[in-house]
Amino acid sequence: MTGRGRTLVAAITIATALALPAVASAHAVLLHTSPSASGTVNTSPAQVALTYSEAVEPRFAVVSVTDAAGRQQTTGPPRRSATNPDELDVPLQRLAEGWYLVYWRAISVDGHPVRGAFTFAVGPNPGPAPQFVIPSLTETAASPKLLIARWATFLSLMAAIGLFVLRMLVARPVVRRVHGVSLAPVTVAFGIALAVSLVATPIYLELSTAQFARRSFFDLGNVVPLVRDSSFGRSYLDLELILVLFALAGLVAIAIDRPGRPQRSIAELLALDGALVAAAAALLVPALAGHAAQTSPRGLALVLDWLHLAGGSLWIGGLIGLLVVWATLGSGRRLAGLQVVVPRFSRVALASVVVVLASGVWVAVLHLPTLSSLWSTSYGKALIVKVSILSGALLLGAANNQRTVPRLAVADQHPVPAQGASKLLRSLVSMEVLIVVTVIFVAGILSSLAPPSKALASISSSSVRVGPGPVTQVVNRQGYRIEFAVSPNRAAVPNGFTVRITKNGVPVRHADVTTTFTMLDMEMGQQGYRLQETAPGVYTRSAPALVMVGHWGLNFDIAPPGGPRLAVQLVDRANG
Repeated sequence: MTGRGRTLVAAITIATALALPAVASAHAVLLHTSPSASGTVNTSPAQVALTYSEAVEPRFAVVSVTDAAGRQQTTGPPRRSATNPDELDVPLQRLAEGWYLVYWRAISVDGHPVRGAFTFAVGPNPGPAPQFVIPSLTETAASPKLLIARWATFLSLMAAIGLFVLRMLVARPVVRRVHGVSLAPVTVAFGIALAVSLVATPIYLELSTAQFARRSFFDLGNVVPLVRDSSFGRSYLDLELILVLFALAGLVAIAIDRPGRPQRSIAELLALDGALVAAAAALLVPALAGHAAQTSPRGLALVLDWLHLAGGSLWIGGLIGLLVVWATLGSGRRLAGLQVVVPRFSRVALASVVVVLASGVWVAVLHLPTLSSLWSTSYGKALIVKVSILSGALLLGAANNQRTVPRLAVADQHPVPAQGASKLLRSLVSMEVLIVVTVIFVAGILSSLAPPSKALASISSSSVRVGPGPVTQVVNRQGYRIEFAVSPNRAAVPNGFTVRITKNGVPVRHADVTTTFTMLDMEMGQQGYRLQETAPGVYTRSAPALVMVGHWGLNFDIAPPGGPRLAVQLVDRANG
């Protein structure tokens, strides 16, 4: 394939990705329940139905229904509704009169776990609601074993691709220009990295699936059949298949490559193009299984994620390859070999760093709704750590460009300074590799955290911060005194929301009062309720609207009869 043809294929690929439909970043959120949360039914229901904002896999869902004594009331596991793919149904035994706790756990499309709980009663006289013991509502995909497995998977994948590019495109001319030099050590390093990637990917998938299903990693008989039951699992199985194709194409390309010839044959070009296409596809799969595929605009997010991984792969794989070249060249050929390889890789590394920085900044803009979320959210703090560590690698790279590359370029005329530059190169590149390897680990933590909610951008300077614990807050707006109360202000239980409105000490009757609840720590669907007037000027509603521990935006829209429309925003902290 000619250079023009490759450019056309790349352009078509990018255009296709950009044309993909845009979706909003989201996690599975419970939208509707039957029986209704905190509601009462007169007779025992046959099942509990949970409707989510997206389809969740029943095999990875946990739904328990217990009475006040903690006894389990379900008669079978969750199953998908035959009429609604977003609904899970859980069969129940016949329930006695009283209150019941429903606790649920589901896995979002991008592999993040979410949890919640609510209560309902079976009547007609269920009595007062008991104090249920609610399991922990916090969970993370950033467990140590998953982080290590993810780090090994991405490090080996990126190193293999970078080593292949170094072997086939960057270091290839050294064979022609320096007598007796072989690229076999770089080929061996590529093979080792690829072999590790082929092993690490299924291990990471197995560990993730075991955690999704709440089973042991060693329970292979039950875990392995579940790997294709999540979009995350299917994506990483596809990645393993693409890695196998990349291995075959890469080994064929290396086997038929004749670096001693300045021009490649048609067969060599076809083999090289095939391997590069497989490598590019392998770098796209993680984006399809992660945040990028759930971020709007989807096409742009996928392209940026791919560019970020591609730039990082060329960087870390090239650095490792440079150390291999340095260590395996004999002392008599080292300067001559580095004189060929280092300037060529330096240009590639510079372009890679620019791509990594530019795409990373753009991704941060997509994921961080406000500048303050950079230091006020876990995702933003992890990003700061990543950038801080990365800056060390950039400084080392800049030192290499300023001190070693110019001296190696004139090694023929000034061999003594070049010898010192060669040793300095090894030290600086070794430190740079360690830093970039650490950055890849931190990037794994970042990918395991949910990006902050876009709703943070709607938090105004006039918002009132409340919680944790029961809330009593008074706000004065345009002559109205508005008192807000939230009790007990705990996540995943029915909370009482009360708004008391007076003007000049007189209750304001017949107002239209609605409130919307928005999760601020991660992207979730909004919930909205209309409050009922239960006493003159007093508007109330009981609902399990705070379904997760964390920060919530409570937006109250108040329309008094004959008066101005009032908007009040509370930023609430709900604990478990």
